[in-house]
Amino acid sequence: MKEMTAAARIESIPAVTAFVDEQLEKLNCSRKVQIQIAVAIDEIFSNIARYAYGPEGGEATIRVETEEDPAAVVISFIDQGRPFDPLAKPDPDLLLGPEERDIGGLGIYLVKKTMDDVHYEYSGGRNILTIRKQIG
Repeated sequence: MKEMTAAARIESIPAVTAFVDEQLEKLNCSRKVQIQIAVAIDEIFSNIARYAYGPEGGEATIRVETEEDPAAVVISFIDQGRPFDPLAKPDPDLLLGPEERDIGGLGIYLVKKTMDDVHYEYSGGRNILTIRKQIG
């Protein structure tokens, strides 16, 4: 398991992505999977940066773990911001035009569609959003 903590700010996304990419490269992860995970990181971390904390800001911890048989990477995003389950919102109706749909929700929908598993829990005063992607 590898872990890093970063300021919950949009400007931290490149460092978070580089940290995760470094772990994925050690696993000989395909470029396609790396890109899918990078998009998920961008969406999840930007939501933490924008909504988890008030103006005082805060931090988020990113934990990268691996599984074997089948080979997979599990990435957890942990913050102590306001409790919020992004998975609770219904998926957007993609048959509606952009002007007819509610604002928001497309990013987390994309994460749910590209990852093999997405799980949220609020525990010990922390939001924990975990994504899992097979890499084998």
